[in-house]
Amino acid sequence: MIEKLLSLDVDIFVFLNGLGSPTFDSLWLLITRQSNWIPLFLLLLYVIFKKLGAKQTLYLLFFVAILVTFTDQTTNIFKNYFQRLRPCNNLEINSFIRVVQVRNSFSFFSGHASNSMAVATLIYFTLRSYFKYFELLFLWPLIFAYSRIYLGLHYPIDIIVGFLFGFGSGFLMFNLYKKAQQRYFPLPAKYL
Repeated sequence: MIEKLLSLDVDIFVFLNGLGSPTFDSLWLLITRQSNWIPLFLLLLYVIFKKLGAKQTLYLLFFVAILVTFTDQTTNIFKNYFQRLRPCNNLEINSFIRVVQVRNSFSFFSGHASNSMAVATLIYFTLRSYFKYFELLFLWPLIFAYSRIYLGLHYPIDIIVGFLFGFGSGFLMFNLYKKAQQRYFPLPAKYL
């Protein structure tokens, strides 16, 4: 069963990775760099500040920092435990896939997917009552994570497990944040 699942994972990866074209490689290299998402992060920071105020913004950022540290370190533990080769380093397929970028670390599961989904989940549940179409925030982790398949760095299962872990971690952190907020830093009436 696991053999079939991993084989299907490779087949789906080869198909999705094969959709790429040298014309778009520079775009996806741009998308995959965390620093290029700074404008989105600054926009989110501004929105959080406007909706929650300075004190609550700092409080939420503290929980975001804990969340990213947790998901990132957990991802590294899984990568080192499973030691699944990235597609770009897999000798069985790297001769016929599109390898746009190479990394020597392991593949399972994606830190890009887990970190971005975790942060998006925490922010979504914190601010969803303020915006009508705030679900669009989840486009960020979807696009960000797909870049990893496009570049030849992750299999779809790496991304899916990263998303599931990130969503679960983000939702758990949201609940911890809300409990701690109510106890130690309740929102002023003007923000309710």
